[in-house]
Amino acid sequence: MSSPDPQVRAARNHSTITHATSGHQPSAEPPRSGGSVPARGPVVAVTGAASGVGALLTERLAASDEIKQVMAIDERRGECAAAQWHILDVRDPAIAEKLRGADVVVHLAVDLDLDTDPAARTAYNVRGTQTVLTAAAAAGVHRVVLCTSAMVYGAHPENELPLAEDAELRATAEATGVADLLEIERLARRAPRAHPGLNVTVLRPTVLVGGTDTALTRYFESPRLLVVADSRPVWQFCHVEDLCSALEYAVLEKVEGELAVGCDGWLEQEEVEELSGIRRMELPSAVALGAAARLHRIGLTPSPAGDLAYTMHPWVVSVTGLHDAGWRPRWTNEEVLAELLEEVAGRHTVAGRRLGRKDATAAGAAGATVALLGTAALVRKVRKRRGM
Repeated sequence: MSSPDPQVRAARNHSTITHATSGHQPSAEPPRSGGSVPARGPVVAVTGAASGVGALLTERLAASDEIKQVMAIDERRGECAAAQWHILDVRDPAIAEKLRGADVVVHLAVDLDLDTDPAARTAYNVRGTQTVLTAAAAAGVHRVVLCTSAMVYGAHPENELPLAEDAELRATAEATGVADLLEIERLARRAPRAHPGLNVTVLRPTVLVGGTDTALTRYFESPRLLVVADSRPVWQFCHVEDLCSALEYAVLEKVEGELAVGCDGWLEQEEVEELSGIRRMELPSAVALGAAARLHRIGLTPSPAGDLAYTMHPWVVSVTGLHDAGWRPRWTNEEVLAELLEEVAGRHTVAGRRLGRKDATAAGAAGATVALLGTAALVRKVRKRRGM
């Protein structure tokens, strides 16, 4: 999924009604040059195409001989010169006209950024998905591919290892963005009934790594890995390259339905600690959850206490559907973890909140405990900034 530029995000935080479409005119470039014979495959529209997973998928599809044309939709123009660009907000009903001629729409304009105002984020995510589904049906598109997260299954101590792809979605709305993802899932299931002939495929990646910034990737930026007493954390990762290849499978109609995407198997917490070289800090459940809730309530940390559940309980999912279609991940859990550790090297996060170098040095190894309990330097810093 894509995260908006800071300027775009700030505009959404101030207003969830005004669309960023006035004054923009779509620009188009031919998909391929050199007089080559056009591919006979589908015309694919990608929303959120200027950044993140959307940008990677747009480049991948534009380079594929199995794709006839890529239509890229975003609030700004991206770097893929081979795509035909349309500059508009996905909530704008005018998107229906831009989708005419497309066979498949991959909707990746979903904002899960930790810094986005929650109300603005929900308004964008839910309204955007509603508009894209309705517009796709009106434009004669026969397939829409959505991307949520395996987080929708919920993290529970009694979860099987692994969960079946058709397991009940038992997530709650307490973790960052999960309420939006559950609503997107509901819209996906309702769309074929509301729009007969429209096929909706949903992919649910596990912990996504590769240029991503989430509460789960920030977990590995801490000086100590927080482990809640009597919990059993297990980790299943998904590299963005594998997600893009799975999305391409869905575009080419090699798979359909509701499918998980991730590495084969999983890593136990002890394996993660051994591979990462980061030692654990263990706290009682009541202390960890209570402190996390208080810190989020006073605005010190971006992550609500509900995010902790995904570092406490299993939510590993089988990827049987993709495997049955011949898809295999190129990355292993060990390789993705190594990639993640490289990406976060030099960053310092405690309780989900990024620290500057000075703060991190002062906090030291005990910084995670200090931040989690909401005392000392970090709280004083916030109060000073607010003039308290």
